[in-house]
Amino acid sequence: MSDELELPEREGMEFDVVIVGAGPAGLAAAIRLKQLNEELSVVVLEKGAEVGAHILSGAVVDPVGVDQLLPDWRDDPEHPFKTPVTQDHFLVLGPSGSLTLPNFMMPPLMNNHGNYIVSLGNVCRWLAAKAEELGVEIYPGFAATEVLYNDDGAVIGVATGDMGVGRDGKPGPNFARGMELMGKYVLIGEGVRGSLAKQLIAHFALDKDSEPQKFGIGIKELWEVDPSKHKQGLVQHSFGWPLDGKTGGGSFLYHLEDNQVAVGFVLHLNYKNPYLSPFEEFQRFKTHPAIAPTFEGGKRIAYGARAITEGGYQSVPKLTFPGGALIGCSAGFVNVPRIKGSHNAMLSGMQAAEQVASAIAAGRSGDELSGYDEGWRNSEIGKDLKKVRNVKPLWSRLGTAGGVMLGGFDMWCNTLFGFSIFGTMKHGKPDYASLEPASKHKKIDYPKPDGKLTFDRLSSVFLSNTNHEEDEPVHLQLQDAPLQRSSEYDVYAGPSTRYCPAGVYEWVAEDGREPQFVINAQNCVHCKTCDIKDPNQNINWVPPQGGEGPVYPNM
Repeated sequence: MSDELELPEREGMEFDVVIVGAGPAGLAAAIRLKQLNEELSVVVLEKGAEVGAHILSGAVVDPVGVDQLLPDWRDDPEHPFKTPVTQDHFLVLGPSGSLTLPNFMMPPLMNNHGNYIVSLGNVCRWLAAKAEELGVEIYPGFAATEVLYNDDGAVIGVATGDMGVGRDGKPGPNFARGMELMGKYVLIGEGVRGSLAKQLIAHFALDKDSEPQKFGIGIKELWEVDPSKHKQGLVQHSFGWPLDGKTGGGSFLYHLEDNQVAVGFVLHLNYKNPYLSPFEEFQRFKTHPAIAPTFEGGKRIAYGARAITEGGYQSVPKLTFPGGALIGCSAGFVNVPRIKGSHNAMLSGMQAAEQVASAIAAGRSGDELSGYDEGWRNSEIGKDLKKVRNVKPLWSRLGTAGGVMLGGFDMWCNTLFGFSIFGTMKHGKPDYASLEPASKHKKIDYPKPDGKLTFDRLSSVFLSNTNHEEDEPVHLQLQDAPLQRSSEYDVYAGPSTRYCPAGVYEWVAEDGREPQFVINAQNCVHCKTCDIKDPNQNINWVPPQGGEGPVYPNM
């Protein structure tokens, strides 16, 4: 918004603890705070239209987090953990066939028995109800857009974005000023590549002693399949085709209750070829003879995409700063080979909450919760991530075949002997720096969608229930427009048109004019891939108006 405008002051509200993000980490933190001290005032801000609207995950959940948070959860008839894992398959896919890996070859930590296939969005809706029963205030539809500091530089709260701002940056007829929410401590649980977490990491140099964070993009569809094709409780992971041996990624099929199957594709964002399209690779994956039969006679009912943190143990930044902390995927606690992070997200929220409650009980506020940052590596989170810390670097350096084999060997060494012959490997450069000029690669000819098993992006975005006001500032901020043409287009052949799973970006040439960069911000599903993968870091994702974006019903 223009600096020249005289805007009214924001109204403010004060709490003991302000939590940004109603995901597993934020809600677990809120519940734990109230369990420890029911007198604490706790607020949770959620940018989605409702709790769970922006939550997307596989998901197979290890119940260790919910077991610690709510030990009696199994006695609750409303709990969402309806489908325990009954079968666990690992497939290597070739162009026309597949090989099933024996389960005894897999390290014990890869075993999914005892875990549950769920909609993580529904888990969050359930946790939100538990939090509200304890007196937590939850405000969906409010996007936190600004960190507030005191004169000493400590974080003292956050501000929500103004509503009703026009495309020109001026207040429209329905303008409403944002709110300031002040707290003794602020916990940031925005999920992967959160906008405030990104600011705080840069402001306090929280990542100066850690490896660069690494990412993947996860694309998911939910299908209602023919009952004869459904195997409730089956978990199937695969890797290989359609990706080549140098491009990292994997895929999953999870059979939930009610004849529903979640199918997903995760592609590591350190890929080199600018012509590669994660969305198109996902559509190709579904045509494999080991995969396609599951969907014969079925109907696709939901679609979405989300970035995933993949750096793990060595990429976790410093978690604390004066006045608050990072929790959950804002910190980067995903276990990559297990494709699981929600259990660690919940545990991190609980650990941070315990430090906050102790600090407030001692009369403190606005200082660093050093015990949280110092303690996570020796907790269940650190033990979970340390065993798998070299899987991602080995895969990146050696490709799929060598990386997966040595990664498995390394996990066995860590499990059996408690150490790795590789030590702790480095990741090297960030994902945006791995993209190579188009001149080094050939275009990929992707098949056209058939509308039955494979689909285009726009029909997919429709299923995500994504909505944004057309007359509002574009929330995908281009820092340097000429650079986008001279580099992103001229050097890299416009990879934004391919890495975005929602058709947000286009290079359009009309009437013989030079190509123009078009941003269809209304399509954005908030996956953050552009913020991560743009080779010049020229696109900055910031929250649109609160309540906008996808509305995932059961993802």
